[in-house]
Amino acid sequence: MDARINYFGNALAGKVMRHFNSAAAALAGALPAATEELVKIRASQINGCGFCTDMHTKEAAAAGETQLRLNLVAAWREATVFTDAERAALELAEQGTRLADSSTGVTDEAWANAAKFYDEDQLAALISLIALINAYNRINVINRQPAGDYQVGMFG
Repeated sequence: MDARINYFGNALAGKVMRHFNSAAAALAGALPAATEELVKIRASQINGCGFCTDMHTKEAAAAGETQLRLNLVAAWREATVFTDAERAALELAEQGTRLADSSTGVTDEAWANAAKFYDEDQLAALISLIALINAYNRINVINRQPAGDYQVGMFG
């Protein structure tokens, strides 16, 4: 499989990605690192973004995330290895990613549950993180960016 264009080598795309990456950098440290990676992985799985799923599972593993937890992200509801706060973030990520699947978008219940564990700045970070990873996913899916070759730290 080949990407449709060399997105990472394109000057205009590079300009756009620098802005996305600046927004992502603004979120640094706002959430626990594990939560941030779990959210990115789950949204990427839902969107079918192999490139981001590859990237964020490798980044999470390099940061010390266990293989068990990485393997269970897609089945987080039935898994006992996630904290209640992580589960709330994963629910918010799922609902925020699957907006077209529900006429209610993100439910009040999912929001209230997340608000039990995260303060207003962290909730703003979660909203922004979910929006950003969905944007990254869409770029990679539209471009058919292949997965598997990502190396930890490749973009940073």
